[in-house]
Amino acid sequence: MSGNMIQLESTCRATRIPSGEEVELPAGHEYAVSQALGGSVTLKDGANLYRVAVEDLDALGESFAASIRASESGQAADVPFSEDAVWDALRQCFDPEIPINIVDLGLIYDLGINELEGGKHAVSVKMTLTATGCGMGPAIAADAKAKIENIPTVENAEVDIVWDPQWTPHMISDEGRKVLGLD
Repeated sequence: MSGNMIQLESTCRATRIPSGEEVELPAGHEYAVSQALGGSVTLKDGANLYRVAVEDLDALGESFAASIRASESGQAADVPFSEDAVWDALRQCFDPEIPINIVDLGLIYDLGINELEGGKHAVSVKMTLTATGCGMGPAIAADAKAKIENIPTVENAEVDIVWDPQWTPHMISDEGRKVLGLD
C-alpha cells in the first residue's frame, strides 16, 4: 500500500508528524500513503506527514480501511498469555516515520508483568523515542498500551516514556537493520 495515492472520502482526524499536533484533513484532498503498518496509516502531502489512527480509517475509503483492519484482525485473539505474547503485541506498534516496529527499533527498555487475581495480568513498559522533541510519543505509547490490553488476560497496561539511556541507531535490532538496508 505504501506509495499509493489516496483521496479522502470524508474529513479525517490525524496527527501531524513529528509535532504530535491534532489536525483535520479535508475531504477530497489527495495524499500519498507513506506506510500502513500496525493498524495506522501515515499519509504524506508534500513535505508534511500525518498519522491516521485505526478509528479514523473510514475517511480513507471503505475498501482501504477494510484491508488495513483485516491485516490487523486476530493479532491477539486466542493467544494464551505469555511474555512472548506481550512482545508480539509490541511488535505490532510502529514509528509512523520509520517502517520498523518499536521493538526492533530498540525503543523498549523494560517490560514488567505482574500476575493479578483471577489469572489477569498487569503489564508495565518503559520505552523511549528516537528523538527527545518528538511529539508523537503519546500516540506511540497509546498504541502500545492498546495493543497490550488487547491480549485477553491483560487487565491493564502502563507505558511510560523515559529518556535514559538516550536512544541511538545502534539500538536497532539486526532485523530492523535489514529492513532499513543498513547491513
